[in-house]
Amino acid sequence: MMFSSFLLKSKIVIRNLAILGLILILTANVLEMTGMVFCRIDTKDMIGFDRFSLLFDTIIFVCTLMYFLLSARDMERVGSNYGEYFALLFFVLCGITLASSFRSLLVLFLGIEIISIPLYILTGSDKKNLKSNEASLKYFLLGAFSTGLMLMGIALIYGSTGTFSTTALMGNEPPSSALFIAGMLLLMFSMAFKVSAAPFHFWTPDVYDGAPTVFTSFMATIVKVAAFVAFIRLFNDEFGNLQSKWQLLIAIITAITLFIGNITAVFQQSVKRMLAYSSISQAGFMMMAIFAMNADAKEGLLLYSAAYCLATIGIFAVLAKLKDYSFDGLNAFAREQPLLAGVTTIFLLSLAGIPLTAGFLSKFYMLKAAATTGKYTWLVIFAVLMAVVSVYYYFRVIQAMYFKDGETQTIEITPASKLTLVVLAGIIILLGIFPNLILYWLYF
Repeated sequence: MMFSSFLLKSKIVIRNLAILGLILILTANVLEMTGMVFCRIDTKDMIGFDRFSLLFDTIIFVCTLMYFLLSARDMERVGSNYGEYFALLFFVLCGITLASSFRSLLVLFLGIEIISIPLYILTGSDKKNLKSNEASLKYFLLGAFSTGLMLMGIALIYGSTGTFSTTALMGNEPPSSALFIAGMLLLMFSMAFKVSAAPFHFWTPDVYDGAPTVFTSFMATIVKVAAFVAFIRLFNDEFGNLQSKWQLLIAIITAITLFIGNITAVFQQSVKRMLAYSSISQAGFMMMAIFAMNADAKEGLLLYSAAYCLATIGIFAVLAKLKDYSFDGLNAFAREQPLLAGVTTIFLLSLAGIPLTAGFLSKFYMLKAAATTGKYTWLVIFAVLMAVVSVYYYFRVIQAMYFKDGETQTIEITPASKLTLVVLAGIIILLGIFPNLILYWLYF
């Protein structure tokens, strides 16, 4: 993709090359999941591709393929460096595969950094827009700060255990020294920043709002769930035996994230900014997987990854075509674009967790995982109440599209994009009825 930016002049060829490359990666990943290994490399037990990480990578590649099909044309409007945008997105995918399969704290650090650095560039890719420049700088400075916390945490853990391996301690009683606990807390806080869990969420609304909409879509979905898989892997492998020591703290962070994300989203006047805060509230639900850390949590996180990514990518694909991101800008949208309004409604219903959508079942799995632990029942009750609050702001968009009058925005959208959006909505309903289409692969 890097060479294509100066060797190929046609943007259509660059776009098709990126889609073809992603299909090849996806095919290779699925074949590896079925037992066909292409190249065996001794990673010295620093990387381990198990069934969970391969299935997660498959979900990520499918979601990215949908993202390319829907949003690749919108990248043309951001700037002239079309090939480089795809190259940076592929770098992010490289980081995601490391973050989902690390067995060493050093590989975790490399994975997170390979994800983050291209995103700082993509956030500021609309160079003539001051909001984009400001968002990029904020993201870079706060990202560098959280990286410092992570490195300090890794150093303290290495100091207390003498190893970077996350699997070396499995089955053994981990050290409960002050050094190890301090390292664990620093890693927890740095990962909470990456997944935009409160109170480390302050960068999220400004960065998501300032970045070009087409890249906000990628950051709010694929990157966020990748950070969650790294989070759950880290705490399952490295700190699983110390769960009693950190479970209450994770429960408190989860509750604060749910509260701040949902309550603040209610007061937003811009749909794009509302989605930024709603992504914080969705992060709160995904935090429940880390709190529970059982079989239901892992299944739920995989289903949540697919449901949340597909729905949010779909909504942002429609938003990217609009000029006015306010709620009023969507008034009478259903009259002008009935098909787009219909699929957007399905995406919003899924995010709100309404039955017969994948979003409902993924939320159910998270609540079930948290309830199965038998601890802190107040967290499950609080999460249900916050889910009820989220229905209000998602339905505001539906109300504007169907029940309010106003000047409708005329948008240009290709028949292929419309078909992809319909397929996306179909997948969300299909997963809402048959979640085993994903979960089956975890066991067979």
